Amino acid sequence: MSSNKSDLKNFSELSERDDHLKETTLDSRLAYDGLFLKVFSDEVQLPNQKLANREFIKHPGAVAIVPLFDDNSVLLERQYRYPMHQAILEIPAGKLEFGEDPLLCAKRELKEETGYEAKEWIFLGKIHPVISYSTEFIDIYLAKGLVQGQATLDDEEFLDIFRATLPEISEWIKKGSITDVKTIISHYWLKDYLSAQ
Repeated sequence: MSSNKSDLKNFSELSERDDHLKETTLDSRLAYDGLFLKVFSDEVQLPNQKLANREFIKHPGAVAIVPLFDDNSVLLERQYRYPMHQAILEIPAGKLEFGEDPLLCAKRELKEETGYEAKEWIFLGKIHPVISYSTEFIDIYLAKGLVQGQATLDDEEFLDIFRATLPEISEWIKKGSITDVKTIISHYWLKDYLSAQ
């Protein structure tokens, strides 16, 4: 649907209130209760008072880590992602336990998956990777002052770890060799962070 130019507003002109956009939950049904994913099917009332159905996944959230070496290379992982049926290049990440502190989770996941620990942790930001059908959020941290140790992977976890330069990562993103959204966003946040130093 197109808007007349006179209908367009600058962001600063928009009200903090969102009542004219809000959908009101009338009924909520748990359609699937998995190990950590819960699928809901809700009936909602739209702003125009009509009814609609919304299906979404309730997710506990996750963390992702950008492990940065002193030479500004980054530690990446390559692991098989079953829904995609292929090995994916990505930064280390892990699911939060319900109520878990995200920074503690990030420290645990980095150690378990790669063996590395970091002396310095910097919060880069939060993303919602699939807002159309999931409550998932990912808190992204930069890990500096890396110290190598021994990884302790879960029994069902298999992955390779390797170092990559920023130009290599940029090229892999452009070529489509890296398609993971948290890794792509983190790469650009890292470049912004480094350019400000």
